[in-house]
Amino acid sequence: MSVLRRGAASPQGSAATVVHAAASPYGSRRLTVETDGEVTAAYLKDARDSVIGAVWIANHREAPPDLDRSRLDAGRAPLLPESHVRHPAGRPALAPETLEVVWFEEGDGVALLEEGGLLAVIPGWSDMGRGIPGYARDATLQSPFAFPLDEEIEDFGPRVDQAREHWKRCRADGSWAEFQQSILGHLLQRLGPSGHYWHDVGRQLANGRPNVAPTVGVSERPARGDRKFTVLSTVGMSRQRMPTVELYEDDVAPYGRIELAVASTLPSQRSGSIFPWLAQYPWRSVTWFAPGDVVKWYHEARTFPLGNGESSWEGVLLLDDPNRLAGPEAPGMTGLTLSGDAVRWLWLVPITGEEHRFAKSEGSDALIRRLAQQGRSWVVS
Repeated sequence: MSVLRRGAASPQGSAATVVHAAASPYGSRRLTVETDGEVTAAYLKDARDSVIGAVWIANHREAPPDLDRSRLDAGRAPLLPESHVRHPAGRPALAPETLEVVWFEEGDGVALLEEGGLLAVIPGWSDMGRGIPGYARDATLQSPFAFPLDEEIEDFGPRVDQAREHWKRCRADGSWAEFQQSILGHLLQRLGPSGHYWHDVGRQLANGRPNVAPTVGVSERPARGDRKFTVLSTVGMSRQRMPTVELYEDDVAPYGRIELAVASTLPSQRSGSIFPWLAQYPWRSVTWFAPGDVVKWYHEARTFPLGNGESSWEGVLLLDDPNRLAGPEAPGMTGLTLSGDAVRWLWLVPITGEEHRFAKSEGSDALIRRLAQQGRSWVVS
């Protein structure tokens, strides 16, 4: 069994046995529960099979008086000392049939249950490189290998229940249609009648991999009356919270759920081709989109969807208030909530490679001020 640390490769050797394994619904994380007969530990791995979070779960023989460093030196999960464990004599091995995995809605954290009770949690902020492990029911004192679950049970318990309900709701017949209609109804109120609708645009960049949640469509709201531009909006990103928001914001509710939009006078088929790149980006890359973020195009600049083959656009700026730039008054998009969270629309503005580097160096507010001074419009034309 590998040492509980960031970046460790998959445990090797015949002594380690996988007790249970499960992939996240988004395919970006995988949980493995492993034992060598003396210790059981759980590992949260990324798509490259590198360990990013881990937690000691149990000793299966008498706990030593002090930390067993010989196991650490051999690259194995340690026997925690008797002062740190609920069962100093050791507990029986885990029975695979009693285990259940519940992924958090964001897909960046996971809970392991035994016979319906919480056994361990590896949250999205677990980071073995910084000495932050997961939480274990059988740990009684903090260590670099496990934090006591009892200390956080009031937070984790309801969160696991909510996550279970979220996945149940997603699997229910008619659930997607109900959600879709709530978004489309909001767009009708804010932007007027719809035009074309593109289904499941994220599938276009699956690269042969199984398509994973979330499902995201794109709704067209053609120009009308005194609005000389078309608005294209995603439909589906807000159905689930984005990963890692809680690492940066104390209150996730205002930031966790988003849809993306672009206002454009370009042909809709062309401007809408920006969305397959971005629709599943947060869950595929385990990150979040915040107001003011800049995102670099993954391919050659000449292939950028909002360019003309000769433009220097190499990415996008995400604006929650497009009126900070030049152009007509932006439509108000507030007023929609899901599961108690406000849904925020972020507008896409193309930027050059130099502007992307400027934002990374000086901050997005400095870039927005510079673009405003230049008269850059938030409407793409």
